[in-house]
Amino acid sequence: MPMPIVHLGATVLCMHAGSALPAAPFPRVTVSGQPVVQVTTPYAIAGCALTGTSAPPCTTGQWLAGATRVTAGGLPLAVVGGSAVCVAPGTGMLAVATQTRALAT
Repeated sequence: MPMPIVHLGATVLCMHAGSALPAAPFPRVTVSGQPVVQVTTPYAIAGCALTGTSAPPCTTGQWLAGATRVTAGGLPLAVVGGSAVCVAPGTGMLAVATQTRALAT
């Protein structure tokens, strides 16, 4: 099923409402004027609300699975329905707002 491609301007959050930004989007391919994100692109997370517990707050994350048929630079693209995880606590990340014109399977 086709899903929207994640790009630099997409709103991505950790499960605790921390804002996640891609560290190195792929600049040679753009959607809606923004560079796309490959599944191997690390994310930096700020503002994670997971504090005051024994688990560390989310600081970095990465997509685990993305598009199966669409690539950029030989690597699969991150898509809204793909799975993503925060590295430290192991909880997920969600793309909550992204462009809707370019889809990938």
